[in-house]
Amino acid sequence: MSDVNLETISQQLESSSQRDRMVALAQLRDVEPEQAVPLIKKVLQDESLQIRSMAVFALGIKPTSESYSLLLNFLEDEDYGIRADAAGAMGYLQDQRAFEPLVRLFYEDTHWLVRFSAAVSLGNLQNPKAKEVLLEALKSEEVVLQQAAIAALGEIKSIDAVEQMLNFVQSKDWLLRQRLAEALGNLPCDQSVSALNYLQKDSHSQVSKAATISLEKLRN
Repeated sequence: MSDVNLETISQQLESSSQRDRMVALAQLRDVEPEQAVPLIKKVLQDESLQIRSMAVFALGIKPTSESYSLLLNFLEDEDYGIRADAAGAMGYLQDQRAFEPLVRLFYEDTHWLVRFSAAVSLGNLQNPKAKEVLLEALKSEEVVLQQAAIAALGEIKSIDAVEQMLNFVQSKDWLLRQRLAEALGNLPCDQSVSALNYLQKDSHSQVSKAATISLEKLRN
């Protein structure tokens, strides 16, 4: 993108119109990270929660040497939505420094959405050390946290967690069963194959389809 366009975006980000600032922020998706992040910083403290949310998340998909430290500050934001956005963006950065802050966030934050984002990002980091916290997430009463934990355990290829994961093979929540079927495709063992054969006969088409794909994956 030309300097002229970047200058235009910079000016729009300082506009009094929320719509102008939002459009300008969206245009940064085609801009290289080193050029985009200084502009994203203009609206990280925007009066509009929606724009702040977009800006925080944008830091995750525009990795620079600054992105991690900027996101780290937002993990303590007073708004739970911003904390969740920051946690999610950390996963996109795939910076292993995020492991400890995300674990701490999962254990200490009181809002399920923040803990959900932390669990998903721990999966994105693909750090095997996340197993303990993800098994803790399986015990949550929040179904979405269980879904995130199962998907993440698959991402970190935690084969020794399969037994605990199989407690959800008959869950009433079909999306949870689908996440389980998808995750088992990353966990090659006899238990996974047996469970996938069972899930292949699931009454919900999305679950049976996911089980079929995972079985094919394990056979290849």
